[in-house]
Amino acid sequence: MQRISMLGSGFIGRFYADSLLGQRSRDKIVSIYSRREETAQKFAADYQVPHWTTDIEASIAHPDVDVVCISLPNNLHEVAVLLCCKHKKGVICTKPLGRNAAEAKRMLEAVEKAGIFNGYLEDLVYTPKFLKALDSVKNGALGKILWAKSRETHPGPHSEWFWDKEQAGGGCILDLGCHCVEIARSFIGKDIKPVEVMCWADTQVKPIDAEDHAIGLVKYENGAIGQFEVSWTFRGGLDLRDEVMGTEGTIWINNFLRTGFDMFTTGKGADYVAEKAESNSGWLFPVGDELNDLGYNHMFTDMFAAMEQNRAPQESFYDGYVVNAILDAAYRSADSRQWEPVKLEIWRGRENVGKDVSQQEYDAQYYLVKEEMTHYGTKKLILKDKVSGAIIEKVID
Repeated sequence: MQRISMLGSGFIGRFYADSLLGQRSRDKIVSIYSRREETAQKFAADYQVPHWTTDIEASIAHPDVDVVCISLPNNLHEVAVLLCCKHKKGVICTKPLGRNAAEAKRMLEAVEKAGIFNGYLEDLVYTPKFLKALDSVKNGALGKILWAKSRETHPGPHSEWFWDKEQAGGGCILDLGCHCVEIARSFIGKDIKPVEVMCWADTQVKPIDAEDHAIGLVKYENGAIGQFEVSWTFRGGLDLRDEVMGTEGTIWINNFLRTGFDMFTTGKGADYVAEKAESNSGWLFPVGDELNDLGYNHMFTDMFAAMEQNRAPQESFYDGYVVNAILDAAYRSADSRQWEPVKLEIWRGRENVGKDVSQQEYDAQYYLVKEEMTHYGTKKLILKDKVSGAIIEKVID
């Protein structure tokens, strides 16, 4: 059993609490910290938490606490992490780890110096569909991964601090791009170094200082491309989709919005439908089990199993740091309108991974470019001469 201090009693804190108390059914939240007394008391009553406080250090230092779960605004992550280091408490932190790579690096170095457990709560790399897809990729079903694309769009976040650039650190790139970057990075290989980023971003709709829409490309050392599409301006709910393309296959994933559960209602009896749903009437797209489908259950199971088995979780603070470094490059690119390098002062993956261009042999003279069956019943081959480079067609009746 893990005894948890929950820092933050808002939207994500309650999602976390529902999963923490429901999935393994043996862990317990023993302390809740909130910046407001009334919300701390309400959370404590709703989840039967024996200790509540508006003093963050009191919650972390509580003698019954084994691990601290940070579900606070981005600008408070570093303060909370450093207090966990001070009191030698294991820490798991919501995404993004920092507002930028410099913050994330300080947190990574602090937890490693303190020798405490650290986990990065990137739930979307724990969804059942993602885990199944990743297993297929690792087993070679798609061959060499060439392109991984992830999209998260919705009408905007729930709490006021997200819309404040100083507190949040950025807009939809930081809020949603952190998910998309880690999804693509996982498919391409977390040991493959991201080298540069090209990103377009703009504030198209919302009256805010940060960006509300962005599209980016992340180039990896082995030639693979990661792509992210993020928006706080999308109308119609929460859209989570991933695509992976390899030399031997393709995967399409739809995690939310259109998952095979469609419902029509006049709205007279409907209330909550799904996260970030914009309406409770008309054609709606509920989600069968949000906690599970969004990855929370598998995420916390991995975190606590890692603690108990004395191993690193699937996602650690190091992963959060790498993601922040990639997103820093995206912000620089959005300003410069040029490819910008990913600046990684700490890199623990493979070095000098060259671009692997594999050419399939047809015979001693030719490489095979493409083989297809025509609609009129013959087989057509596109071949490349190994010496001259000439491209020819060969038709086989």
